[in-house]
Amino acid sequence: MIESIQQFDIELFLKIHRGLSNGFFDWLMPLLRNRFFWSPLYLFIIVFCIKQYKKQGYYIIAMLLFTFATSDLVASRVIKPLVSRVRPCNDFSLANEIVHRVPCGSGLSFPSAHATNHFAIAVFLICLFYSRWKPILPIGIFWAAIICFAQVYVGVHYPVDVNSGALLGALIGFVCSRIFKKLQPDF
Repeated sequence: MIESIQQFDIELFLKIHRGLSNGFFDWLMPLLRNRFFWSPLYLFIIVFCIKQYKKQGYYIIAMLLFTFATSDLVASRVIKPLVSRVRPCNDFSLANEIVHRVPCGSGLSFPSAHATNHFAIAVFLICLFYSRWKPILPIGIFWAAIICFAQVYVGVHYPVDVNSGALLGALIGFVCSRIFKKLQPDF
């Protein structure tokens, strides 16, 4: 069972990583997975929360940082060392198949911390703001999902890594939003 899942994962990885290869994606996907590319969005979220919600905005930002820290800790420091899955770009059996679009790094693959962190942030924000602004749902999910796709496309994660990270991040984001609403019942 596990072997058939791993084989499917490798096949799907290669279909995305090599099968969808094109010049536009080769330019765009490395940008989308770069944390500095999204800095203006993060700055906007901070400024928006503080300007719109004043003192409560600082609490939102603090809980958002807690959500990010929790998701990163669980994915990178707890699960990755337990699973110890090698990144596809470091897998010797795939050496002839990998297109090096970004530096691979020496870290582990499962789960994707990018996927975990971005889905945690997205779901936290969706849970907080959906009742006030419905478009946050498709925008937040698309934003986190495109980062996950980019991770596979550039060759640093398998599809199971990003999907598992997305589920883990969504759970963490949901739980953190519930904690925030308990601490700030008037929000």
